Amino acid sequence: MFQQKATSQSPSGARVRLKQLVEQRNALLVPGAANALNARIIEDLGFEAAYLTGAGLANTHLGMPDLGLVSVTELAETASRITDVCSLPLIVDIDTGFGNSLNVHRTVKLLERSGAAALQLEDQIFPKKCGHFSGKGVVPLPEMIGKIHAALDARQDENLLLIARTDARAVEGFERALERAHAMTEAGADIIFVEAPESVEELRAIGQLPAPQLANLVIGGRTPLLTIDELRDLGFAVALYANAALQATIRAVQDVLGHLKKQGSLSGAEEKLASFSERQRVVAKEAFDALEARYTGS
Repeated sequence: MFQQKATSQSPSGARVRLKQLVEQRNALLVPGAANALNARIIEDLGFEAAYLTGAGLANTHLGMPDLGLVSVTELAETASRITDVCSLPLIVDIDTGFGNSLNVHRTVKLLERSGAAALQLEDQIFPKKCGHFSGKGVVPLPEMIGKIHAALDARQDENLLLIARTDARAVEGFERALERAHAMTEAGADIIFVEAPESVEELRAIGQLPAPQLANLVIGGRTPLLTIDELRDLGFAVALYANAALQATIRAVQDVLGHLKKQGSLSGAEEKLASFSERQRVVAKEAFDALEARYTGS
């Protein structure tokens, strides 16, 4: 049964735990969650961390593409909802930091208060695009370094990890992306994320960089879909499946509701649905019943 937040891991404890897991460089498997329900399921399945995906948030909450349309307050509110019910370390995608270095400074403070264990900051120009879209652009490297310094200065807990992402592979080429990765490491980023490498050879080169590395596996994207064992052998610290749950949800909803539209009922599709009791278990109904009984004396 799910525990309530009051008895689960604190944000500071979650940050320490994530830092320990990253230091192992053991290709920590991290699925993405766009909402609190997905985060509960991720924890229930036994994963050790979750990722609040900016693309998933835009797609799920706004019904819009990943084009920099989510606001910082919407992101912080969603992070708070997740950390209220999920004790796993939460990595939060803060895109470009919502502006310049001053905006980054404020964004980090907001998300740290929301319980984030790590923040991912990228070097795209604003408005950003999904890392596997075409037509991206990156800011000058000194601007990104300034944002990294602002993020590090803003954090109150030194165990709050900063993931620095570069999208330069698709804009300036692989060698320039590696140069940016080295510069971001020197600036103090805790983890480096070179987005959308296009071959196993590029992944191998990224895995040899000095800082812990994150690999983003996107179904239908540009990066080869290596196994966890293969990524571990290459030296990656984190293997991210940011939107696997989102893509699965879209397909499942289309399938079940398509059946309903065609047949006029869900007869014959029951096995595709979680049971009523499973639905209540996933949202910890029993724990809330116990709380209600405690406070009402029933």
